[in-house]
Amino acid sequence: QVQFVESGGGLVQPGGSLRLSCTASGRIGTIVIMGWYRQAPGKQRELVAYITTGGTTGYTDSVKGRFTISRDNAKNTVYLQMDSLKPEDTAAYYCNPVPVVATTSWGQGTQVTVSS
Repeated sequence: QVQFVESGGGLVQPGGSLRLSCTASGRIGTIVIMGWYRQAPGKQRELVAYITTGGTTGYTDSVKGRFTISRDNAKNTVYLQMDSLKPEDTAAYYCNPVPVVATTSWGQGTQVTVSS
């Protein structure tokens, strides 16, 4: 099973930007849909953005126009460019294929904190 390692999080002021990276332990070229998820304290994990092997993307309403997902199959890496960050974007961010199932394994994630 392919494992994923997320990185790039940190503390940023409102309106700032971050670029998250998700590097896989194996090839992701055959994974049809890859996604970025996030989980804020006390809330359920949610799918934030996804990208297909064909480059089709989708976003949850709260991040549309601010986040951009991309993938580089040659580097086995998925990215999430986050601009115009808001305090409500504060969460731990994870990547995984879409959809997830009961046996899906989650990495350690990368923490994003948006605060002045």
